[in-house]
Amino acid sequence: MQKRRIILIIMLTVLLLTACEKMINEEKNFIKNQEIPFERKTNNLINEEGKTIKERIEVPEGFERIKLPEDSFGEYLRNLPLKPHGSKVRYYNGFVKPRDVHAAVIDMDVGQRDLMQCADSVIRLRAEYLYKRGYYDKIHFNFTNGFRADYKKWREGYRIRVEGNNTSWVKQAGYNGDYATFRKYLDMVFAYAGTLSLSKEMKRVSLEDLSIGDVFLEGGSPGHCVIVVDMAVNKNTGEKIFLLAQGYMPAQEIHVLKNPGNNDGNPWYSINFKEKLITPDYVFTKDQLYRFEE
Repeated sequence: MQKRRIILIIMLTVLLLTACEKMINEEKNFIKNQEIPFERKTNNLINEEGKTIKERIEVPEGFERIKLPEDSFGEYLRNLPLKPHGSKVRYYNGFVKPRDVHAAVIDMDVGQRDLMQCADSVIRLRAEYLYKRGYYDKIHFNFTNGFRADYKKWREGYRIRVEGNNTSWVKQAGYNGDYATFRKYLDMVFAYAGTLSLSKEMKRVSLEDLSIGDVFLEGGSPGHCVIVVDMAVNKNTGEKIFLLAQGYMPAQEIHVLKNPGNNDGNPWYSINFKEKLITPDYVFTKDQLYRFEE
């Protein structure tokens, strides 16, 4: 009798577990097939499987990305590769940035020296785009002292000599256009350029004319800058929204910023921010918008 009772209990337990598993699976399928509430669709815009800015960060309901030519700077920026979702921002020395201000981390090396800070990150993105497209003659940036560093001369084997405030070209090598030599050129620019030099070589534009690739910039010592890496527009209202990316100091990986005015799942900024653009690390005004000269 005791043996039959034990067998019966085991059979009932198995039936109960099977029924519970079936109910759990049915509940999962029910939830999976339900329409996501509007609020969640609007605010949780992060596709964790996305590999680029365009794939990772979706647009809010009613918006669509602004169409751009395939070879444009803006299209290059919105297709920048990203590190896996959840990656931390790392400094040049491998340490983790303690403040969580990012929605995504761009998959691009930061180097092993404390060079690629905020202005340098903007320079890096612009230079990488031009290099990738083969527009080598357009790659040039000014040092803070006004010296113009043309990549064309660097490719020809000239190097930059800095003695106090005097800067000059010196022929030291043969022609070399490989990527490693290009990166050395950029490190030289990073060492002697900054927000102040960027503010003098870029042109001011109005907020109403905002485009991907424009830079909110306060030139100074140190000053700060962030770059617009994507934009979308509301098909009904005409409202424009945009994403921002930055580097910072000490030198660290370039990252797409959160919007402190939204929840963590919505990093988009509205063009209708009135007088002040509030980012996690800096506050800009609407008249601090610049664009690279073509």
